[in-house]
Formats: sequence, C-alpha cells, structure tokens
Amino acid sequence: MRLSRRGLLVLPGGMALGCSAHPGPPAPLRVATGPAGGPYAQFGSRLATELGHGGLAVRVLTTGGSVANLAMLADGRADLGFTMADSADDAVNAANGPAIAAIARLYMNYLHLVVPTGSPVTTPGQLAGHTISVGANGSGTAVTALRLLAAVGLHPPARTLRLDLEESIEALLAGRVQAFFWSGGVSTPALAAFARRVPVRLIPLGSLAPALRRAHGPVYESTLVPAGQYGSRRPVPTVGTPSYLLCPAALPYDAAHRITAMLFENRDRLEAPDAPGSRLDLRYAIHTGAVPLHPGAARYYRSVYG
Repeated sequence: MRLSRRGLLVLPGGMALGCSAHPGPPAPLRVATGPAGGPYAQFGSRLATELGHGGLAVRVLTTGGSVANLAMLADGRADLGFTMADSADDAVNAANGPAIAAIARLYMNYLHLVVPTGSPVTTPGQLAGHTISVGANGSGTAVTALRLLAAVGLHPPARTLRLDLEESIEALLAGRVQAFFWSGGVSTPALAAFARRVPVRLIPLGSLAPALRRAHGPVYESTLVPAGQYGSRRPVPTVGTPSYLLCPAALPYDAAHRITAMLFENRDRLEAPDAPGSRLDLRYAIHTGAVPLHPGAARYYRSVYG
C-alpha cells in the first residue's frame, strides 16, 4: 500500500481509493476471469459492473482460467482473480508460492465428463487408449481432470488434448475426441445448448472423490449433478471443487474490505453461476482452505457475524 501525491490510497495495480480535493482518474482494478463466455468471465463482468456502480474503475481480463489467474496475481498483472480451490491450494503450499489472500469462497464447480449418448464408455476407466480433452491450458479444469485420470490409472493411458469448452464441443462433434472434461456450474449454458442439439451423457465420477481427497486434500467433495441436466433422467455423482475470489496479499486493507462488502451487498444482482447452493453465502465464503482470508475481507465478515 502507498499514498499518491494527492493522498489517495493506491493499490498494487495502480488503483486509487480515497478522497481528495483534486483526484485524478484512478487506474482500473484488474480482474482476471477466464475464457470468453465461461462462468468466470460472466461472473467477473457482473462483478465489474457492481464495483463500477460503487465508484471503482475496473478492467476485466479474459484468461485461460485458474492457473493463469494465479500467475497474474503473483506477478502483478491482476488485482483480483478467480480460481478453483485445488489450484489455489497448490500455489499457496508450493515452495516460494505467491503471496495471495482470499476475498471469498464463491460457488461450487461440478466436474463434467461428457460423452455422446451412444458412446460405449460408461466409466472413466474405459477411457484407456482414447483421445480426450482435459480442458484449456491454464485452466483449473485441466488440473482436476489430470488428477482424476491419475487416480483411475489408465492402461494404456489416454491421449489428452488441451482444449477449452467450445473447442472440446467442436472436437467431440468432429470425432477428434471421444470425451471431454469441463468444470463449472450446473448447468453450464454452452454445454446445455450443445446437449439440446446433440444427445450427450455425463460419466459418473463421484466414487473418485475419496481418492482425490486422500492424494490432494479436502478441496474435493462428492456431489451430484441434479436429474434433468443435459438430458439426464437421474442425478449423476461427480466431484465438486469450490471457486475462490483471490487478491495479492499486499492489496490494501480498506480496499479488500470495500470489495468484500460490495460483493455481498450486491449478490442478488451478481447471480453466481447456476449450481445447487450456488448463491453467495457468508457462512460458506470464509472457508478458503489453505489460502488465508485477507484481513480486510475478514473484517467485513466479523462485522456481519457480530
């Protein structure tokens, strides 16, 4: 934190907060989101709008996802970023990991393993020797998918491609992949639209959650994709991973408090990505695993809890 010559509070990315008789235009708060059209990009755009209504200049950055966002927070290219919990825990626990903190735990991501309805594949173990997309470079989907495949232990191993959701859908249609992974809300609009055109199935993954927890910690949960999603008549067991909103640990105290307050005071308009229990919840928000809450965010939660 530093003060500008006008007495404004200046964030690491150059954003200024405060009052002055002659304030200049503040540099925008940079929010690292995810691929265009994805849930992080959509939620990030709505968050930027609400922060803008609160007087903060915001620039939304389209990125590859969780891993890319963590790198941007670490090297000063972003002031806020969305990431999945497993990627965030990895970063914090790594030697010389980035100095990051959490604003909030947001909503649950559901791991989807998608195949055409007519596919003979009914379990992840049957992917041996197939070509599959594990998610885009820099995405949290790829981190979780590769861990799940390692837990399955495919022999022979699958051939993996790094494709985003739209590319994965196109590759499945063209027969270049036999399955793809995606992690997001339920339902994910682009995937739901695809399923209305082309019948697909989700492969059950829930039985692998205990193995993932044993290997990588409690960031993985057993959960269900509800019946009726993507044409399924029954709930599909899968693996859930929370999303976090993170910031550099050096983000000024007052800025983190203000952003946290605006996040929850405007949560009805923010509309977290669709998922059971996805509504932003203060009791849920403080549980950020290995990533410490920013003191400014913690102050807001204490003020609400009393």
